[in-house]
Amino acid sequence: MEYFLTYLWVFLIGGAICTIGQILIITTKITSSRIVVTFVLVGVLLEACTIFEPIAAFAKAGITVPIIGFGASLARGAIGAVKATGVLGAFTGGLQATAGGIAAAVGFAFLFGLIFKARTK
Repeated sequence: MEYFLTYLWVFLIGGAICTIGQILIITTKITSSRIVVTFVLVGVLLEACTIFEPIAAFAKAGITVPIIGFGASLARGAIGAVKATGVLGAFTGGLQATAGGIAAAVGFAFLFGLIFKARTK
């Protein structure tokens, strides 16, 4: 039963984030790119205010898997690198912390680009 409740919360929280994004796409003229950037910035702000971790402890993958989690990872890496190496870490830490995810995204995009033919709407 405990696992069911965990999965339910993950589904509801992750679904709510995606629903907010879809509502913004449907009801506003904001482009999808700007919505994604906004979600990344929300993750950065939550991490900078040190409230991302308590939310992630409760929401688990519901908050860490969507793009908000990527923003928090960028901020966490940058903050850690600044503490370790100084101001230069603000520019390098975020990329070091998320390099695996970025490499996977580029690799899968290339692979799917080879497999499927892109079409415009």
